[in-house]
Amino acid sequence: MSIKKIQDEIIDEFSMFDDWMQRYEYIIELGKNLPLIEEEFKTDDNIIKGCQSKVWLKGEQNEDKIVFTADSDAILTKGIIAILIRVFSNQKASDILNADMDFIDEIGLKEHLSPTRANGLVSMIKNIKMYALAFDAKK
Repeated sequence: MSIKKIQDEIIDEFSMFDDWMQRYEYIIELGKNLPLIEEEFKTDDNIIKGCQSKVWLKGEQNEDKIVFTADSDAILTKGIIAILIRVFSNQKASDILNADMDFIDEIGLKEHLSPTRANGLVSMIKNIKMYALAFDAKK
């Protein structure tokens, strides 16, 4: 499925909720289904800098696509990275690099996070794009 289609699905899912408490609960629920990073990769090299809580992210090339796994020590943050992984895992590096990030504003995520969590969200996106840039450069 294309990045845009997945983003549209997420926008539709978030539009079903009346308030932000329900959306937070949904984000936490998404975190429970996160493809978890192997314990051996929970290293300083894989920690996302700029996050309030610990977030580990690993990207691996699988043929022409990047597969992401992650984990966090905070339930809300785990849900946020789960959303990003749902959008960007199993996508081509060039598609990740060219992806529009407007869906984050459309679901209202950034404006409903604390400033430190919003910075963490930006750092997560930056790390995902850095993986895509590194794999794209290998071509």
